[in-house]
Amino acid sequence: MSHPRARLDDTIHAPVRFSIMAALAAADEADFRFLRDTVEVSDSALSKQLSTLEGAGYVKVRKTFVGRRPRTFLGLTPHGREAFDRHVEALRDIAAGAGVTPPEPTADRPRPG
Repeated sequence: MSHPRARLDDTIHAPVRFSIMAALAAADEADFRFLRDTVEVSDSALSKQLSTLEGAGYVKVRKTFVGRRPRTFLGLTPHGREAFDRHVEALRDIAAGAGVTPPEPTADRPRPG
């Protein structure tokens, strides 16, 4: 299949996971709470989607403490960044019309509009 949709990554394509990947692509690391608020999902929804992305090798998780409070930081792995870039490129290609030029109108097929 040569259409750019064949290059879309099913793991990334889900709206919440795409939003997570986009937010993480903009920084080296993000705090769990910041990411939750940015993507506008619940803690449990974010955790579930992060598990999927971590399982795919797209997201790395770093847990630490600030004082006595646990904090979770998240970032894209190199593999995740490459996958996100490929996915966005495929979306751009789709939006650009996949380089397809419509056929010229003929007498039996008038110009639309």
